[in-house]
Amino acid sequence: MTDADVKAQLSQYRQSIDNIDAALVHMLAERFQRTKAVGVLKAKYELPPADPAREEYQIERLRHLAKDANLDPDFAEKFLNFIIKEVIRHHEAIAAEHNGTEKTA
Repeated sequence: MTDADVKAQLSQYRQSIDNIDAALVHMLAERFQRTKAVGVLKAKYELPPADPAREEYQIERLRHLAKDANLDPDFAEKFLNFIIKEVIRHHEAIAAEHNGTEKTA
């Protein structure tokens, strides 16, 4: 393979990685929009910001998906735990903003 071929292949791989990174950012943004809506609903009805049973389910599901995709399940779990912590932090902030408002049915 010539130096030009290697550089072209490297460029192609990097462009693909850049596209994947962009898709990940958009997917995470959509995920956080959804979890924000969950946080608002939880705050409105005075539900706790964390849901340990749901979190456990998500982690087990992600570990299984990671194995199926030949991705290190420990890495996938660490990544999801980071997201879960951020979601809980946002839910707590939303609850604090709604503190003192009446519950509506």
